[in-house]
Formats: sequence, C-alpha cells, structure tokens
Amino acid sequence: MRRAGSIGIRFLLLGLLTLAPIGTASAEAVDLALVLAVDVSESIDTEEVKLQRQGYISAIKQPTILQAIRRGKHGRIGVAYFEWSDAGNHALIVDWTTVQDETSAEAFGERLEEAGVLDGHFTSISSAIDFALNLFERNPFKSERRVIDISGDGRNNNGPPVAQMRDEAVKRNITINGLPIVNDRDRQFSGLPPDDIENYYRKNVIGGPNAFIVVAKSFDDFERAIIRKLMREIVETDPHHRYADSQYP
Repeated sequence: MRRAGSIGIRFLLLGLLTLAPIGTASAEAVDLALVLAVDVSESIDTEEVKLQRQGYISAIKQPTILQAIRRGKHGRIGVAYFEWSDAGNHALIVDWTTVQDETSAEAFGERLEEAGVLDGHFTSISSAIDFALNLFERNPFKSERRVIDISGDGRNNNGPPVAQMRDEAVKRNITINGLPIVNDRDRQFSGLPPDDIENYYRKNVIGGPNAFIVVAKSFDDFERAIIRKLMREIVETDPHHRYADSQYP
C-alpha cells in the first residue's frame, strides 16, 4: 500500500523540491509556460499514479509532440510538474524546465520515473491551482501564454472553493485546462458519479482564454488523452496552425 511509509516518502519529496531544473532557467523566451498538476488523492491508487506519470513520460516524447514544439516561434516550451491531494499537500516533481528536443524530453521523463509518491486523502483542486499560481510567480521564462493543466477524478472537497481560485487565475490571464478522468471505483472520496466528472470540470475548473477539457475515459486511456491535450495546447502557439479535434482523436 502506498500509504505505508508516508513519512519517508514526504522527506524524499521535500528533497525533490530542492533539485535544480533540468534545462536552462535564465529568463529565456518560450512559446508556452505550462504547469502540469496531477491528482494523487485517496481515490487514485498507486498503479493509477504510475499510469498518469507514464502517460506524461510517453506523451512528451512523442515525435508529433516534439515536432509541434519545434514549429513554435521559439521552438521550446517551459514545463513544471507537481502532484497534489489535500489542501497544502503538494509535491513539486519537476521544477521549471525547457522541453525542446528528444534529450530534454527524456530528462523530463527520467525525473518523473525516479520520484516517490505523495501520500494524501482529499481532493483540493483549489489548493492545486493556488500552488500553480505560486509557481508562475517565479516562472523563469518569458511567455505570452501561461496554462495550468488540472487532471483528476473528483470534485473539490477540501480547501477553498475551486471557482474562487479559478477566477483568480483568469484575472492573471492564466488559462486552466482540464483532464477529468472517469474512474469506476467507489466514489466516497471523489463524490461524483463517473458520468458527471466532465460537467463538473467544465463548470467549475476550467477558465481563461481558449480553455478546454479532454476526458480520459479510464486511467488506461490517460496517455491518449494527454497526447491530445498537449498537442492542442502546443499547436495553439503556432498562429498559422488551426487545431482540429479530428486530427487527434
């Protein structure tokens, strides 16, 4: 069980916070500054945490994703990745770094593979947004587009109202996109039937310029959903590219 040994894991994760970013962090220009905020609350077990991470590891290395990044004006994006659960319970796994080629994508994936797992119970989407906003306060990159990606399988049931934090992000011209995950497990923690998670994210979580959601139909479907979501976000940095959902089913 991932709940065992949580104290040791917490110290490991605190150590990760001090690691230097993978890439150069000297106010360079990027086409997109992207924060990936991944739910690891009680309703998500260890295997599903691994599936989420593996989804990002695989997606960021996809040739189509890297090609889309290289097509941008600056040919690179800035990325930070953290996992969250209860209010105030966050683990910054990958601090701000650039992804621009196969080498940087591999480095991003290796950092995810090496990290321990956060121990949490409740689902505080609002606290996750607040943590992401703080990351943007020390964002080392110059970017016209700033995006927070929230993935999760339940409603906000801990911390401040989620709409309050969403609206704060929108006021700062930061877009929040959503990747709701349909989960058929007992819903006592997530608090929603599986078919309502999409509507909940649409009404309460996403906001800002060009905000959208991509639904993962299960944790096994997570990688497909991530690829589609990342592609849509990245190609929007290219003013000559018109995104079409049918291209990335």
